[in-house]
Amino acid sequence: MNDKAAATPQAIGHERIDLMDRYWRAANYISVGQIYLLDNPLLREPLKAEHVKPRLLGHWGTTPGLNFLYVHLNRV
Repeated sequence: MNDKAAATPQAIGHERIDLMDRYWRAANYISVGQIYLLDNPLLREPLKAEHVKPRLLGHWGTTPGLNFLYVHLNRV
């Protein structure tokens, strides 16, 4: 069998990279909103103290890395 051809990586175009970057940024925005915001997630009005959760559960620490991993695993 010739598995070499199947294992050859394909180049990613600029459009695909741009879509992946936008997906990653949107996922990070949603993650931050879930951690910190109680209301007004789309910021349709200026952010106020009452929009922020009084007690935060979780932290931002690993979220960007996990989102980055998910973005790239979606290509598989």
